[in-house]
Amino acid sequence: MKSLWLFPGQGGQKAGMLKEVDPVLKEKVEHWTKVRLLDSEGGYQNSQQIQLSILLLQVGQVDRLKAKGWKPDLVAGHSLGVFAAAYAANVIKQEDVFKLVSLRAKLMQDSYPQGYGMGVIVGLSRQEAQQLVDQVASADQQVYLSNQNAELQNTLSGKITAIEAVLELARKSGAAKAKLLRVPNPSHSPLMQEVADQLRAALHQLDLTEPNCIYLANNNGHPVKTVEEISYDLANNLTHPVFWETMINVALEYDSQVSVEFSPGTAFTKLLKSKTDQIANIALADLTIDDADFLLNKWEGKS
Repeated sequence: MKSLWLFPGQGGQKAGMLKEVDPVLKEKVEHWTKVRLLDSEGGYQNSQQIQLSILLLQVGQVDRLKAKGWKPDLVAGHSLGVFAAAYAANVIKQEDVFKLVSLRAKLMQDSYPQGYGMGVIVGLSRQEAQQLVDQVASADQQVYLSNQNAELQNTLSGKITAIEAVLELARKSGAAKAKLLRVPNPSHSPLMQEVADQLRAALHQLDLTEPNCIYLANNNGHPVKTVEEISYDLANNLTHPVFWETMINVALEYDSQVSVEFSPGTAFTKLLKSKTDQIANIALADLTIDDADFLLNKWEGKS
């Protein structure tokens, strides 16, 4: 039974989501990163709190599923999710992945203190959205077309005033939705190059190993199988759009029979269901690990 493991990024975090996390692992993460994880609404206003907590949630779930004998054939992470995906593929060690994400979060938080962010346009094609961006973008009004989460769902990254101008054009062009996102930096655009340079330097210091499954890269959606390609994706993830639509289309070509979406949230399970009814779906935000184990055994014919 071929399995696809999906790892979301920021956006689904909520107070109390760490209540089922192994307290020993949580203590280790706080020791490694020197960040006390609050798991509260107030705490989740901070990039390090958000990113480390989501990673903790996902790594804990990966460990528990693997302890029951399950492993992925393909992994796909969205933005922050690439780090848990690389961990699930046995590319990066546990301590190293938490330290790397802690650095990433701090660099992101410090890079653009105010005036920059992201927006989303739903209902226009990528080409149509790019034409609107081209009307606004300038040296003073930096704005880029960034992630493609679905065929008609694209994000913008850049200066908030420029993003708002593009969103207004999108509304006038008939977009079903055009709004700012609660993201305090222009992720997945060239504006994050300095952060990427520092992450690349940090990755060069780590002992990474070859993946034991197919890794779907954010930067082009392609399947990759080498440390070099995955390291590039981890380091430069913030400077490239996330081509999630391409990643999922590629995953479907591998005839995956089951998908497992790691917490928090169920957005990618819903997107996958809208594309095909040929894959059985598990969303760990709605199920316990024991429930997931039962279903996986059932679908594989073991129970």
